Amino acid sequence: MNVLTFSTLYPNAASPGHGVFVENRVRHLVAGGRVNTRVVAPVPWFPFQNPRFGPYAAFARAPAEEVRHGISVVHPRYLVIPKIGTNVAPFLLFRGAWRTVQRILASGYTFDLIDAHYFYPDGVAAVMLAQRLGKPVTITARGTDLNVLPEFPLPRRIIQWAAHRADGLITVCEALKRVLVDLGVPAGRVRVLRNGVDLEMFRPVDRKAARDRLGLAGPTLLSVGNLIPLKGHDLVISALADLPDVDLIIAGSGPEEAALRTLSERLGVAQRVRFLGRVGHESMAEIYGAADALVLASSREGWANVLLEAMACGTPVVASDVSGTPEVVCGPEAGLLMRERSVAGATEAIRALLAAPPDRDATRTFAEGFSWDPTTAGQIALFDEIVRGRSSVHPDGLA
Repeated sequence: MNVLTFSTLYPNAASPGHGVFVENRVRHLVAGGRVNTRVVAPVPWFPFQNPRFGPYAAFARAPAEEVRHGISVVHPRYLVIPKIGTNVAPFLLFRGAWRTVQRILASGYTFDLIDAHYFYPDGVAAVMLAQRLGKPVTITARGTDLNVLPEFPLPRRIIQWAAHRADGLITVCEALKRVLVDLGVPAGRVRVLRNGVDLEMFRPVDRKAARDRLGLAGPTLLSVGNLIPLKGHDLVISALADLPDVDLIIAGSGPEEAALRTLSERLGVAQRVRFLGRVGHESMAEIYGAADALVLASSREGWANVLLEAMACGTPVVASDVSGTPEVVCGPEAGLLMRERSVAGATEAIRALLAAPPDRDATRTFAEGFSWDPTTAGQIALFDEIVRGRSSVHPDGLA
């Protein structure tokens, strides 16, 4: 089966960590041997590559095309308009990708189905492409695309329009499926195919050697993710004020770094907080393995991959009880959920976990139940049903 993967959430040579969770799913799908794919991963158009323009410069540096892990990836440009951009993004994304998709077809790659990741604008644009080409399309919802964007009236209606015209709907957790059902989509049309974890890349390491290389002595927490408010790094830093013997490593970069450094200084914990900056995906296993616990204090998540990555390295987690997270942290071997998402809630859960941590081998064993194999099998089954014409008939019109 030939598939066209479509998503703006996909890594490129200039931003190798961007959307790596989508790439991981695609890699495991292709590795199964029953599906071929070409990837169309549009990036916003920006004219300047100078690093002083920050993340926008990375858009400009993204190659027009590349091969990643043996998979052909093209990066057409699309226009992003400030302020009003959210409402028109699907249409601009469709326009930016249309000629590229035509060239792929002209090159002789005839695909059976479009597989889109992220509902808005990606999934909506993919439905437009599919309608123009007479192809079936699936959309995978991943988090903010359904947790936040339907709060805005026009995106909500456009999401509903696309959901009723897609041939297959996938969510990475039950919580996101419930959002689609609340938007008027019949529950039977939505399949939950959760993210998996690469058990070869993320595995236990020589813990003493890893801690020595990182210069760790006492109990050490790890917080991973972009330095933006929703990730809750500030809650973890604040918790250190009541955890005097505990250190913290933060892996990630973003606009909140200066504010987080200021917070750690104001609370008198700066000497116990280390900022690593952005760390390559392939380098994270050692950091996970060296930590005593991963703390994820996000205000919202779809399916947080860092939780399973840490567990696969034998490291238990403390996490806020949001969206799909309880579906990941669902056993004592995994770690603990916060009673509430607050400094007090984080402090309480961290203290409890450090006082009675699960056996690290048991945590690894727990993570082994989340390989990519069931997700790959579920995708192939859905694609087969659609391509062979066995998908259920769905209604036209808005919910």
